[in-house]
Amino acid sequence: MDTLLRALTRQQPEMLAMLGRFVECESPSTDKAAVDRFGKMLAAILREAGARVSTIRSPSTGDHLRAEFRFASVAKARQILVLGHMDTVWELGTISRMPFRVQRGRAYGPGTFDMKSGIVIAIFAVQNLLRLGIPLKKNVTLLLNADEEIGSPASRPITEREVRRSECALVVEPPHGVNGALKTARKGVGEFLLTVHGRAAHAGIEPEKGASAITELAKQLISLESVAKNIRGVTVSAGTIRGGTRSNVIPAEAVAHIDVRVLRAADQRKLEKHFRSLHPIDRRTALSVTGGFNRPPMERTRQVAALFERARRLAKSLGLDLKETAVGGGSDGNFTAALGVPTLDGLGALGDGAHATHEHVVIRELPRRAALLAHLIASLASD
Repeated sequence: MDTLLRALTRQQPEMLAMLGRFVECESPSTDKAAVDRFGKMLAAILREAGARVSTIRSPSTGDHLRAEFRFASVAKARQILVLGHMDTVWELGTISRMPFRVQRGRAYGPGTFDMKSGIVIAIFAVQNLLRLGIPLKKNVTLLLNADEEIGSPASRPITEREVRRSECALVVEPPHGVNGALKTARKGVGEFLLTVHGRAAHAGIEPEKGASAITELAKQLISLESVAKNIRGVTVSAGTIRGGTRSNVIPAEAVAHIDVRVLRAADQRKLEKHFRSLHPIDRRTALSVTGGFNRPPMERTRQVAALFERARRLAKSLGLDLKETAVGGGSDGNFTAALGVPTLDGLGALGDGAHATHEHVVIRELPRRAALLAHLIASLASD
């Protein structure tokens, strides 16, 4: 058995115990005090693991953590960036309804899969590189933010600053599917608010004097979906709609929250321009559009493909037949890839049920995924 995998397999009970501690320390994105409690726990563990830890204060969200593991003798050596997040979608108190539990080789609980197991994998991967004395020419920085699940509004500039001095970014978000495919492409994500201003009138007595905001909004949404169908990989979806006051009143206002996903940066620019140039079909109405793209697409470049191929070769020695995939959801890897830095996503734990009540990870695969990350870091940091 591979030396790293052998060491990590012996540590599987420790990995599981750490995951249990992490899951039971709830950290919903919208509760700063809760995320900060988890961050303090993590900081202590990371220091014990040999990292130089700094807390990046954030008044609007939980504080972020930067943990640097020094391997290189050169003070300003380039680094390998490992990215993750501490926050979850689960509200405080969920643990009482969904307690951390182990059943049939799986560990269940809020945040197990997305992505506290990814943090466990990152810690054990780098810790074992240190313990085994594997010589590296580059340092490893683990950046853990507190707001990924709400779009990374506070942490995005921190991530972008950090990745600019990095050779690559390795994201410990969960892999995809039952075989744990890595993610070499992610769609860009946009959120737009389309508001239609019409003209109210009595629906029975003088409907001709009104201009229905709801009718106009419906026509606009159908038109937007038609535009999306003509561009590969683009989706436009109205998630919520509200409008009108009473059934016997021609509605004067209607609003739609619209989710937009794109595969390519060029399509992002095209869709943004299209939304800004929308004009009313019924000239008696008026439109206003706010919002935009909060995550650029993570495109599969030659550098990303080469990074995956390196991981695929390394995985063979661990008994993994690694696959790659593209997904519609975004992560902080979207930001790093958009800056031209080779990014590989999905290096977290095998499992299922992100944001769902059956959220879980496969326990026996924790050591193997940690070994894969450790080998990948060692390979990249030895060049």
